[in-house]
Amino acid sequence: MAETFGILTLLPPVIAIILAILTRQVFISLTVGIFLGYTMLAGWNPLLGFMDTLQGLVDVFADAGNTRTIMFCALVGGLIVFMQRSGGVAGFIEWVSRKLANSGDGGQKKVQFFAWLTGALIFVESSISVLTVGTLYRPLFDKLGISREKLAYIADSSSAPSSILIPFNGWGAFIMGLLLAEGFANPFSTMLSAMGYNFYAILALLLVPAVIFSGKDWGPMAKAEARAQRGQLLSDGATPVVDTELTDISAKEDIPHRAINMIVPIVVMVAFMPIMLAYTGWAAATETLEPGAGFGQLLFQAIGSGSGSTAVLTAVTVSLLVCLIFYKSQGIFGIREGVELILKGIAGLIPLALLMLLAFAIGSLCKQLETGIYVAEVARGWLSPGLVPFLVFLVACFIAFSTGTSWGTFAIMIPIAVPMATQMDANVLMAIAAVMGGGVFGDHCSPISDTTILSSMASATDHVDHVKTQIPYAGLAGVATALLYLVFGLF
Repeated sequence: MAETFGILTLLPPVIAIILAILTRQVFISLTVGIFLGYTMLAGWNPLLGFMDTLQGLVDVFADAGNTRTIMFCALVGGLIVFMQRSGGVAGFIEWVSRKLANSGDGGQKKVQFFAWLTGALIFVESSISVLTVGTLYRPLFDKLGISREKLAYIADSSSAPSSILIPFNGWGAFIMGLLLAEGFANPFSTMLSAMGYNFYAILALLLVPAVIFSGKDWGPMAKAEARAQRGQLLSDGATPVVDTELTDISAKEDIPHRAINMIVPIVVMVAFMPIMLAYTGWAAATETLEPGAGFGQLLFQAIGSGSGSTAVLTAVTVSLLVCLIFYKSQGIFGIREGVELILKGIAGLIPLALLMLLAFAIGSLCKQLETGIYVAEVARGWLSPGLVPFLVFLVACFIAFSTGTSWGTFAIMIPIAVPMATQMDANVLMAIAAVMGGGVFGDHCSPISDTTILSSMASATDHVDHVKTQIPYAGLAGVATALLYLVFGLF
């Protein structure tokens, strides 16, 4: 397929990304890119391309993981409404405000730092990480005059880097599987050894507190911060991924504002993630490990082998059920009103569910066009031993940015980078780290990445604004990483 279309395999995702940035119409841009791709596959017949586009959107739901993720995105709306209507958000804001009453400008820095720390510590699943950071801290950021774009950046840049650097999760299991297929006898040890060379994840994670405590913003982020200080939460013409009605719900009258009504559902959701990962991965773990393996080893293997989409969907569903019982026990509202609030929350997140549908569809299209494989094959001819890590990182960045998937980038590039580095006597561990870092870079910058989309949703900001404000920071870490690979590779 890649040989058939050549460089044109890049056209659908690149057109979608450019249109999204220029027009701010993300839904239309993604649809145009998907239609263009299926028209190419249909022999440039636009009628067949139109029919195949519709079928491609339907086929997204053929993948159970996609369906679970889209359901999760919708149900999160119910949780957001619950926490606001129960007085949990108001109580949390009042509690933190009392703690920061005498902090002056330091209060802003403390809140930003704790948002970053929260995201970094929830390394089990990047989706839960960005959701938790956005939900917990958005009201505080709004109150303190910190832009939602900054919150989205903090959530995005603390989730994926920590998930890849602390690989006790699905990311780690996936990469270990790829390394095992490449013949590594101990893929876990190999992966951990490569982490020291994962310069992008390290730099992206450390850049956030550096920006926070220096107080130095630049580019579009500086403008967003200045606007937020004036009391304008969103830029002119901005369209938040979350319906504004969902973020402006007031607490029910005549009820006490308790922070625990916000903290309990978040804790339940976060706690159920590793539980469900272990449950869904237990059978695979027992088959993989030798008899007599210790419980700790078995538990780690199970968490790594579990289904992330099942875990996040179960976690948010259980959290909603706990909320219904918890709030009813306080006399805040009953089951009927609770169900009505859940439906209202789902309605408010329909735009996000649609955005995820389109993101999954264009990701599937890129696989059919073999976009990533084409880029990797073209780049293979440029490599010399000293340049292997440098160019592997650049190619991985481009593939992840164009396709919006870090996992797909890992799957494409590790089978290419490992044998290439071995045959050319280059640093294999550095090449593996370059693939992982490049995948995370694309996750941060690509408008069609699910992590980027969820960060915009959790922060209730305009998706294109999030992309524009984050790219200079991710770009700085990316350039520094590329230079480090160049220096380490050549010298």
